[in-house]
Amino acid sequence: MQYIPYIIVGIITAAAGFVGGIFYRKKVAESEIGSAEEQARKILEDGIKTADNKKKEALLEAKEEILQTKNEFEQELKERRSELTRQERRVQSKEESLDRKTEALEKKDETLTKKLKEATDKNEAIEKIKVEQYETLQKIAGMTAEEATAKLVAQLEEEIRHEQARKIVEMEAEFRDQADEKAREIIAQAVQRCAADHVSEITVSTVDLPSEEMKGRIIGREGRNIRAIETLTGVDLIIDDTPEAITVSSFDPVRREIARLALEKLISDGRIHPARIEEMVEKARKEVDASIKQAGERATFDTGIHGINPELVKLLGRLKYRTSYGQNVLGHSVEVSLLSGVIADELGVDSTLAKRAGLLHDIGKALTQEVEGSHVQLGVEAARKYRESKEVIHAIEAHHGDVEAQTITAFIVQAADAISAARPGARRENLENYIKRLTKLEEIANEFEGVEKSYAIQAGREIRIMVKPDAVNDDQMVIIAHDIVKKIENELEYPGQIKVHMIRESRAIDYAK
Repeated sequence: MQYIPYIIVGIITAAAGFVGGIFYRKKVAESEIGSAEEQARKILEDGIKTADNKKKEALLEAKEEILQTKNEFEQELKERRSELTRQERRVQSKEESLDRKTEALEKKDETLTKKLKEATDKNEAIEKIKVEQYETLQKIAGMTAEEATAKLVAQLEEEIRHEQARKIVEMEAEFRDQADEKAREIIAQAVQRCAADHVSEITVSTVDLPSEEMKGRIIGREGRNIRAIETLTGVDLIIDDTPEAITVSSFDPVRREIARLALEKLISDGRIHPARIEEMVEKARKEVDASIKQAGERATFDTGIHGINPELVKLLGRLKYRTSYGQNVLGHSVEVSLLSGVIADELGVDSTLAKRAGLLHDIGKALTQEVEGSHVQLGVEAARKYRESKEVIHAIEAHHGDVEAQTITAFIVQAADAISAARPGARRENLENYIKRLTKLEEIANEFEGVEKSYAIQAGREIRIMVKPDAVNDDQMVIIAHDIVKKIENELEYPGQIKVHMIRESRAIDYAK
């Protein structure tokens, strides 16, 4: 307890020190505030002085700028007034010039008006004199002006018509000479560039045998082997006294080729019996089919024609085994294609289309031994079936004149076909037999009553018969045409078909006297 007074004294001392510290801090704060206010007052006074200075400087700069702008404006205004003065002088000068020109034009107009009046008066006087002269000429000539004009026009028309006719004749003769010369040049060039050799084939093939003993083996016991071969291939085997050879005969070259290959395989194998014969015939048939396809593809490659339907390519290949008067039809088709291309190039038309039509023009001959009808009809049907173009179909249809050619491609194929068939060595029929066949064709037609005259055309593929209109009517024409067809079929040998074209023409002639 003895320390309590000390503690109390300490507390009181601490409280007195705390209160004294507070009063000291207050005085220090008031002193600092007074100093800050003084400093702020000085800063404010300095800012006001600086602002006044800046204001005076800005006013001076603005006054200088306004003065400068005013001087520039006055200078520009002075220049524009000067320019305006010059423009006014120039306009005034032009107005004076226009006034002078207007006065001159008015004087010229007065002069021209005066001259026009004088010319009008003179023209009226001339017309009056002209009328008087016309009247005098009419009295002298004894006809009116209209009559004289009509007479002169008629004479002039006659002279012009005569001159026109003469010029037309001259130009036609000139064009004809040039056309003939150009056509001969084109055809000669085409033949020279595309002439090819053709293999002549016949209706029989010969198979060599290693020995005479092989003939008996081919015939077989009681002829069963030879019957099997003939049945499977559709050919006739001729086994005669010819040493070490058998003849295969058939009008169908494809069958003949299959039989020949099968016989060669059987002879090489040595085992000859019906089962083996059937196997070898089937192998030979497959080889011939492959050969046909290869031949068709080769033809398209040689002619540069692409995009042909594969079935048409096979038909083309079959033409390898088809002949016409000994001329191989596939080789003929390739040659016609090349000739058509050359002629088309010379004429400046589509050579690819012409070559395509030339290659396919005889495609129907691949079907004539299987389907009834002419090769032209069958070719048109095949081309239409396999979606060939209208131009190609028309060229096939028109290449023998069955229909009139309507396109330049059809005319080109006609010419190329004639060139290929008619060139020396192409076909085996000689001129004498050819003339005899055409003469016989005309004789058959002329034998019928009512026939006035007949003409064999299109290389014997058509005969045109003119009948007497007073002796044969329309109904009788049908009967006579049918009878002529039957007689031609019975008495004449010919390739393909012959078109009998009968014509009956009536004319009425009288004379006014």
